[in-house]
Amino acid sequence: MKKLSAFFICFLILFNIPITSNAEEVRDYEIQMKQDLLVLMISYPNDIVGVEKNDDKVYIVMKSGKKILYDDKIQKSHEEKLANPDLQDMLEQYYPIDKNDIVMDKSFDPGRARNYDLLNEVYCSSRNAIEKNLVNLKYGYPNYQFNKQNNANVSLDNTLKTLVPLCKNRSDISSILYPASGTYNYRVISGTNRLSPHSYGIAIDLKSDKRDYWKWSNEKDAQKRISEYPKDLVEAFENNNFVWGGKWGHFDILHFEYRPEIILKARYFTNWNNEENWFEGVPLEDENIKNYINIIEKALI
Repeated sequence: MKKLSAFFICFLILFNIPITSNAEEVRDYEIQMKQDLLVLMISYPNDIVGVEKNDDKVYIVMKSGKKILYDDKIQKSHEEKLANPDLQDMLEQYYPIDKNDIVMDKSFDPGRARNYDLLNEVYCSSRNAIEKNLVNLKYGYPNYQFNKQNNANVSLDNTLKTLVPLCKNRSDISSILYPASGTYNYRVISGTNRLSPHSYGIAIDLKSDKRDYWKWSNEKDAQKRISEYPKDLVEAFENNNFVWGGKWGHFDILHFEYRPEIILKARYFTNWNNEENWFEGVPLEDENIKNYINIIEKALI
């Protein structure tokens, strides 16, 4: 469990905010961990086969046999979490489902942290292997290349099936959807040595505008652009488990990325307040989800 910083404790004392007891803190951490593990299992049902606890370390177990650590227990800055996130770091911030009309704080980037061990297991780790998994979706010109693993291509296809008919009468949507700037592109993120999600074929950039990216634009122009973005367009992507870069402090307004774990955690647990059941909010009529809950409970006894 990552400890509270001295600065944060002083802040709580200064403003007379009660400091959570250690027992409550441990309980909250355990609930958060279980919820994170559950959304990961729901999001990657064909890839995550179990949960394992060894001493104080918890892992998800992939079908390849690889174990991915949930929490490395290291205190990190925001930038360090982006550069080297464990699963807990990746899921720490709750993605806001409601449409925003403002630029978020620079320390708020839900979905921008990516665990590459997980991405490599699900979508493949080499350029050659990734490209073998790409399929073409035909919606005008050019084709959209997207990864077929974990139904990423199906989710983009369903999104476009919702949006394309709207374009006939919605110039605000068609002017952003066409022409898209691209999907698959094997490259690193500018200024880093980390692969872009476009390298895995799980992201799409829509029509570019000079106000779209935090390195190109100022916050005033970006805020105007964000407020103009059609709510129906954003929701169509989010309904199919894509996060929108317009909800990041390091805004990337034209960018949508297939990240089911981020969206499902937001939908199921943003407003969680049940003292009895840590899994309250998920669809319990789904037998697979019941099985995942049992796996997590048994592993973390």
